[in-house]
Amino acid sequence: MTPAETLLWRYLKAGRVDGLGFRRQTPIRNYIADFVCHSAKLIIELDGVSHDFDEQMKADATRDAFFVSEGFLVLRFTNEQVMSSLEGVVETIRQTISSQACGSPPSLTLPHKGGGNDDAPATIPQNNTNIRGAQP
Repeated sequence: MTPAETLLWRYLKAGRVDGLGFRRQTPIRNYIADFVCHSAKLIIELDGVSHDFDEQMKADATRDAFFVSEGFLVLRFTNEQVMSSLEGVVETIRQTISSQACGSPPSLTLPHKGGGNDDAPATIPQNNTNIRGAQP
């Protein structure tokens, strides 16, 4: 596992996201999902710099489409997002799970962490976080 995967896994396995259970490196047919919460039908994928290339982006889109066809919602974060704003990533996961339960779309903003204006949220750039399978 990458350092970002290890950091997020330590948080997820401790049941800190609404007490939900997650599994890591879970096979789903021909793919292996980084993190899966079966009860919430949620897959979390962490992407390093290798995912910035067109060929890998296409493969990721195909993979995400498969997961969505299996009834999962897919959240993608970059390793950098996890390392620099773990609390924001976890809050986005929590909001996504919560919004799935009530049917509203998830918020994609991360809370601001460290220095500067505490009232201004830090946002996840849209190109770096993808939510697939969300209902409009």
